[in-house]
This record gives sequence, structure tokens and C-alpha cells, in this order.
Amino acid sequence: MSLIKSISGIRGTIGGQAGNGLTPLDIVKFTSAYATFIRRTTTKKSNIIVVGRDARLSGKMVNAIVVNTLVGMGFDVVDIDMATTPTTELAVTGENACGGIIITASHNPKQWNALKLLNENGEFLNDAQGKEVLAIAEKEDFDYACIDELGKVYVNTTYMRRHIDSVLALDLVDVDAIRKANFTVAVDAVNSIGGVVIPELLKRLGVENIIKLYCDPTGNFGHTPEPIPENLTDIASLMKTGKADVGFVVDPDVDRLAIIMENGEFFVEEYTLVSIADYVLSKTPGATVSNLSSSRALKDVTEAHGCTYTAAAVGEVNVVTEMKRTGAVIGGEGNGGVIYPALHYGRDALVGVALFLTLLAKSGKKVSELKKGYPQYSIAKNKIELTPDIDVDAILKAVKEKYSSEKVTDIDGVKIDFSDCWVHLRKSNTEPIIRIYSEANTMEKAEQLGNDIKGIITSLAKK
Repeated sequence: MSLIKSISGIRGTIGGQAGNGLTPLDIVKFTSAYATFIRRTTTKKSNIIVVGRDARLSGKMVNAIVVNTLVGMGFDVVDIDMATTPTTELAVTGENACGGIIITASHNPKQWNALKLLNENGEFLNDAQGKEVLAIAEKEDFDYACIDELGKVYVNTTYMRRHIDSVLALDLVDVDAIRKANFTVAVDAVNSIGGVVIPELLKRLGVENIIKLYCDPTGNFGHTPEPIPENLTDIASLMKTGKADVGFVVDPDVDRLAIIMENGEFFVEEYTLVSIADYVLSKTPGATVSNLSSSRALKDVTEAHGCTYTAAAVGEVNVVTEMKRTGAVIGGEGNGGVIYPALHYGRDALVGVALFLTLLAKSGKKVSELKKGYPQYSIAKNKIELTPDIDVDAILKAVKEKYSSEKVTDIDGVKIDFSDCWVHLRKSNTEPIIRIYSEANTMEKAEQLGNDIKGIITSLAKK
């Protein structure tokens, strides 16, 4: 059993003993701590907290505990039922709420669930705020409401439609161009909420030919839910038959978008943001931001448009903070997370689908032809499972010292930039692992670099 408390929220496996997983007692404790934090810090007078969830098997159970704990803390709850993460973020501002809780473990397997915590702007809590919630939980420093001050529950299932309406209203989304292109689109939504919202979005965009794969929101994931190549063999095989122009894959809470080309090959998650940024910058020049583990291709594309790129620490809240600081017009993460401030500051696969289809329609090209037009890099993604005896900080320090003659960035783990490649190693916010990402102009070079660093880490861990 696992329980991870980080900038990405409270994430754990269902079952086991309290404190060692996301048990009902843990859900009550952390929801109560969050409600206490909101009560102390919100500037809103609405007394509302929004709750949404993905289609996970444990979702109804966790949702019931969260909602009623908030009621017990004296908050009114707007329960938007099954909804995407970006939909829930938009619902917070739509309800003028004090905050929101998204019940989803994102790309983690079915035994996991999590509480993702939002502020009154519908954005994730920052590191300091998250630590304050954890401190409140540790002390159990919360007071529940008396009988006359209990909250109320309101159910509002309109936000999926309202989210789609907002996407279609964006200036850079061209519904007429998409409709005229007469695309056939395949969708893999891993049997979560994306199986409802993505096909509905496509219909509203004028796409009449939709091939659905794992679009029944039962929570029985059709495959391991992280949208990476080894998990997407079914849709890749479908695309190789030539039946569709493009394939879209989303994770269970629909904040990540992977694209499959018409020939069944992977567009590569990194290039979701790169291609959409290229389109956005062609219409609205401005700054861009991604995290340290994302491809250099975004920097190259940004500079080709005469604009400025900056890198942030990994984590959506860190990218958003840097986007606000630089006034970025587009940003996100190389895992397929697109953040488009013209709608909201959150990773949003719906925005990604609409902007990419607009780009594809206006270009008149096949997806594979689009891909060839971007800087060609390959990223290798490795990981090392953490054990109690591994001193991550000591390892990161040793690696930093070993490569001190290179350009080293240490705002989030250690990133080493060489002239023609880079490697980034850091402790994951969502799993008990060290992530090792490496990029070069060929996959062979990227994998070799990653394996070299992995070997160094393994050697250091044995000392």
C-alpha cells in the first residue's frame, strides 16, 4: 500500500491500514485539513467547494466521503459528478467557489486514487499551500460544524457542456475549417470520463466520423492508463489500417493528450504541446513555458517565431506560475499537457484536441507530414524504484558534482544540459520512483545517456 503527499495532491492506493494508503480515515483527515485551509485563506464569501471525479472504480466511494466531510466542515458542495480535471477547474470559477477537489489519480493504475486540491481560482495549490494543508492534517487541527452550520449539497451536471462551449468559443478554434476537412478521428479514452466528453467535443467541432476505443466510462481501464506508446498498441494497430486521419488518446482525467498519426506511428507526447504552440504563436506571438523534463523542440519552435521560452520546475502549478510571470500565451508539459491561458490556467486535453484539429485542417497536411516539419528529437524515459535505503538527495548532489563542468539546473532535481542533448533526474511527485528523462537527436543516443545516468545512480545507491 502507498500514500504519497506532494505538490500533486494526496495520492494513494485504496485499502490497507490508515496512513499506509488512501483509506476512508485518510480521506476524511486530508479533506478536513483542506477545508480548514480554505476557511482560513479564501477571499470568497460563497462558502462553496466544487467536487468532481473521474470514472475510477473507487470514485463513488471517495466522492461520498469527500462531499460529506466538506458538509461536516460547514461548506456547501457543488457536486459536478463525473468530470474531467479541467472541467472541475473551470467549475470552481463558474461557481465563484472557494476551491475545489478533483478525485482522480490521473495516469496511475486502477488501485490508485487521489485528492487534487484547487484554490479559489481553480488552480492547484502551490508548494507552500500544500505544505500548510499537510501540517493541518498532521496536527488534526480542524473543527467540524455544529448542527445548524452543516453545509448543503447541490448537484450540477452542466459543466461538461459549458466546458465544450468555452472551447468552441476560442478565437483560434475554427469549427468551419474542421468540419470542411471531414476528418475521421479515433479516440482511446481508457474507459474513463474522456469516453464521454471527447466524442461529444468532436461532434460539436463538426467531426462526424468517430471511431471509439475504450470509451465506456466504467473505470475498468482497457489498458494501463498512462498514455505512452507501450500502453497504446490497440489504437496504434487500428490507425495502421488507414481507417482514421488522426487518433487521440487521453488519460483518465483528460488533462493529457497523446496523438497517433494516420500511419499508426506515435506523434510523441512531447510534440502535442510543440505543434499546438507552433499554431498559437503563428497567430498570437508571445512567450512560452514548459517544464525541465520537456523537449527542446518547444524552445526551438518558440525562437523560430522570434519569441522567448523559459523552463519551470516539473508540476503544473510551477509551469503556471512561470507562465503568469512571463505572460506566456501557451505552455504546458511534455507529457501531453497543454495550458492555454485564453481559456484557463490548467492542462486541458479538450483545448488540445480543438487547437490541433484546427491546425491540421488549416495545414492541409497529414499528421505525419506535420511532424516532419518540427525539430526532431527523441526522449528516453527511465525510472528507478525507490527503496527506504536510497538517499535521493545524496544521489542528486553526487550527480551534480560529477557534471559540474556542464550547464546544471537544480531547481527541480538535477538537469544536465550538454551541447546536443540533456538528462534530467528527479524524484517523482506521484510515484515512489526517481524519473530519468534524457533527450538527444536519436533515440539510441537518448537511451544511452539515460542508461549511463541510471548506472551511476545504481552504483551510488549501493554505497
